[in-house]
Amino acid sequence: MDQLNLGFALRNAWLIPAIPFCSFAIVGLFIAPMSKKLAGIVATASVFATAALAYAIAWEYFTLFPAGAAHPAIIPFSFEWLRYQPGLSVTAGIYVDPISVLLMVVVTTVSALVHLYSNGYMHGDEGFGRFFTYLNLFTFSMLGLVVAPNIVQMYVCWELVGVSSFLLIGFYYQKPSAVAASKKAFIVTRFADLGFLIGVLILGYQGYSSFPSLQGSIAPELVKYGVTNLQPIDFLYINHPLVLQSLLANGGTIMGVSLLTLAMVLVYSGAAGKSAMFPLHIWLPDAMEGPTPVSALIHAATMVVAGVYLVARLFPSFAASEQALLVVAYVGGFTSLLSAIIGITQDDIKRVLAFSTLSQLGYMMLALGVGTMAHPLGYTASMFHLFTHAFFKALLFLGAGAVIHAVHTNDIWEMGGLRKKMPITHITFLVATLAISGIPPLAGFFSKDEILAAALGNHFNVLFGVALFVAGVTAFYMFRIYFVTFWGPFRSHHPEHAHEAPFTMWFPLAILAVLSVIAGFFPMAEYVSIGEPLEHEGINWAIAGPAIGVAVFGIALAGFFYSGEAKRAATVAAAFGVLYRVVKQKFYVDELYIFVTKSVIFQFVARPIAWFDRHVVDGGVNLSGFVTRRSGANLRHLQTGQVQTYSVWYAGGALFILLVLWAAAMGR
Repeated sequence: MDQLNLGFALRNAWLIPAIPFCSFAIVGLFIAPMSKKLAGIVATASVFATAALAYAIAWEYFTLFPAGAAHPAIIPFSFEWLRYQPGLSVTAGIYVDPISVLLMVVVTTVSALVHLYSNGYMHGDEGFGRFFTYLNLFTFSMLGLVVAPNIVQMYVCWELVGVSSFLLIGFYYQKPSAVAASKKAFIVTRFADLGFLIGVLILGYQGYSSFPSLQGSIAPELVKYGVTNLQPIDFLYINHPLVLQSLLANGGTIMGVSLLTLAMVLVYSGAAGKSAMFPLHIWLPDAMEGPTPVSALIHAATMVVAGVYLVARLFPSFAASEQALLVVAYVGGFTSLLSAIIGITQDDIKRVLAFSTLSQLGYMMLALGVGTMAHPLGYTASMFHLFTHAFFKALLFLGAGAVIHAVHTNDIWEMGGLRKKMPITHITFLVATLAISGIPPLAGFFSKDEILAAALGNHFNVLFGVALFVAGVTAFYMFRIYFVTFWGPFRSHHPEHAHEAPFTMWFPLAILAVLSVIAGFFPMAEYVSIGEPLEHEGINWAIAGPAIGVAVFGIALAGFFYSGEAKRAATVAAAFGVLYRVVKQKFYVDELYIFVTKSVIFQFVARPIAWFDRHVVDGGVNLSGFVTRRSGANLRHLQTGQVQTYSVWYAGGALFILLVLWAAAMGR
């Protein structure tokens, strides 16, 4: 590590997860019970300090490895955490490479602004201190996941992210709907994480099997980057070309599927749960029951992008299995399309944004799925869209929160005319809406263009068509929100007394609006790439032109239907009849889950298991207790404390022995 000449920030990168963790403990145990206001100040200051350190790490790393040069992973800090046996242990530490640096910057930036915003939004709430305690825990969990050098540390922090989301989604625990939403998110992602865990075990077993023969070839080349105790669960080992070649050649198959493919599909199930890919998407819209800042944090930079990050972190392993990568691509494309169509019909402003998030996450997964190590534009495009999406989606949610804070309703049809009442919120929300619609020169245009170019460049023509269509639909439903919320007359009494949000709320909106404008100009391909050097440079207008065209058409269509009284939209919705109702009910996927759960699983699986548990397991235990009690009741007559009883037993025993001896003598 000495030859790398690490700066102060890289040497102390362990503070990235440590600062929010310490703040979580101190605020939760000591400050929140004494002073709610101070709890918000300390929690917010700690995350701003973490963000400053993340920017310093990014500066030092990309100064050490400038644009155009190789960007290796380094381990500036690690220690042995768990030892299973000699030669096999788990280290905990900090893994620094381009995508972890990118996520450190994104997570800390958005989290810091959400913390600042929450000081105004949550003002006066009884759970103010508890809320900031949970936010700090959430930030620590996500950062611990991002910097994990191995799959075990990632899995532990992965589950901590799940716990944090459970606490925040169910923050208003007095509301049955919030409790139900938190349980739904927790249970759905736990089922997904079971597949993730099995995939981790397969990867760990296969890696351990090949470790003795490959360690000597791999470990020496990694020493200069801080890897002094290479383990078979380390990402640097799992993703190494020699290891992947060994797994493909010697890993074996199950029903014609290689163990590597099986492991990566199982790992992807965990990613699909966290990033809410179909059919595990059902928890995300209900997660809107949490406070709006939670929605911004979950949907922009933490929980939901964890799945995308996991696939990116293991991209070489996914790329080694073409089938696993195809699953990622097509599930992502289908989720993107399905969610965009549903978003057209929703009336709750936060739920529309939730389906928008699902659609954009599908975009990111699609981009990863169409990439390969030989043509890796999809990898870079996915990380680019993750980067830009974090800013404009956080801005959309925080803007929606400012609107809800002012009008006290989530229903867009009870809003209207707010552009005059809330000018700052209006203009910042418009910037975010233009960005997500892919209008140049805002950030979303550049990252969407890269995804479309990656899909078409690798000959995924169907997915390219899906992504292009979704771009137009996205512009339509986002401007539907914009026109209904900010234009037209007041549609109820709610907007009449609306007012602009306080400084602590609109200042983060302004910062995010600026980032939504300039983030697209970041030369992502020069800093975040993998595999072969990228061939695609600049804007491909043969792709960008149609993308802009469909976005403009979507905006114009939304203006035609919704800029006035929206009677035209109601007429069209009525014309679609049953189809419109099916889409509005989210294709009845939730109802299908309930039917399968109650009528199939409960009836034919849970009930027989419950019967077996009550009558066989509990019955066996109860029988053993009954036998013990009856035996004790009978045997207690042997110990009465009465001399007469003992004399009878003594005489009987002696007589029995004499009879045995007499029988033996007669037998001779």
